[in-house]
Amino acid sequence: IFLFQVTVIGFTLGIPDVIMGITFLAAGTSVPDCMASLIVARQGMGDMAVSNSIGSNVFDILVGLGLPWALKTLAINYGSDIKLNSKGLIFSVGLLLASVFLTVLGVHLNKWTLDRRLGFMCLFLYSVFLCFSCLIEYNIFTFVNLPTCREE
Repeated sequence: IFLFQVTVIGFTLGIPDVIMGITFLAAGTSVPDCMASLIVARQGMGDMAVSNSIGSNVFDILVGLGLPWALKTLAINYGSDIKLNSKGLIFSVGLLLASVFLTVLGVHLNKWTLDRRLGFMCLFLYSVFLCFSCLIEYNIFTFVNLPTCREE
């Protein structure tokens, strides 16, 4: 139901699916992970909080994408291809890798301690990621998506 609602809202407001995915869907599906990390961090288990955050994202990327793609191309429609609508995916992956690198660098420079300053740095990095991803999807930096016609 959540996916359908996000899709309808995005279509109604003229917001591309990719932007709805990296904002509303990502936030909506990450709230349970965030709460779990918050609980264990408050209990003094920072390692577990960081491991949960990284592990859940790796799981989402590798299993959350790999399993449906494998099922579609092996069981449902053998030998078929899955087309991605966004040509900006390579830029998004680059931004993802850069944000992971900068996060690890920030933790290292913060002497492997989690504090308010590091939290704000992570929020800032996420804001930068969102801004660049949106600008890429709207063809600001480079032409990655063809213009679409709205149905009247």
